[in-house]
Amino acid sequence: MSYGDPNNPYGAPQGQQPQQQQQPGYGYPQNQGQAPGYGYPQAPPVSPYGGPAAPTTMPGSVGAARVMMWVIVGLQVVGIAIFAFAAAALNAAKDDESLKDNTAFQDLVGDSTGVIWGYVVFGLAWLVFAAVLATKFKNGGNGARITILVFAIITAVLGIYPFLLVGLVHTVLAILVAVFVGNANGKAWFNRPRY
Repeated sequence: MSYGDPNNPYGAPQGQQPQQQQQPGYGYPQNQGQAPGYGYPQAPPVSPYGGPAAPTTMPGSVGAARVMMWVIVGLQVVGIAIFAFAAAALNAAKDDESLKDNTAFQDLVGDSTGVIWGYVVFGLAWLVFAAVLATKFKNGGNGARITILVFAIITAVLGIYPFLLVGLVHTVLAILVAVFVGNANGKAWFNRPRY
């Protein structure tokens, strides 16, 4: 069958020249009857500074690190309460009339009470520091990120000694905070431009 054959169902009608469709050039998107850009992936957003765009919402890992910081604050409240109760109990035992004659007990209580109150004061200061850092996750910059990293590493080390069993939860949480704040998502979140 030829193009001009009247029996050809695909040919041009009799007496008309076949029309050629205009084909777009090489590499030009061919959207026949589709919305412009349909079927083509969007380019990732680019920041005005030339790199990938900064995150506009807190990444999940950074949010988890913030929650873990608040859990650390809660654990410190419990620890401070336990130490304060123990120090108060030792002070009461020190003043007990029946134990005043036991010099070995008095020496032990006298030394340990001061150490325990020292733990209470240090724990209270560390608690306030942790709470301040936990609030810096939303608006803090790279300085806050580095401070949180250092805090988490020191907390992990302090959780090992002298409270190995109880401090294990503290240590694991602090290590996870350091990892989540120190990874690429944490870096992108804390280094994002603030307008």
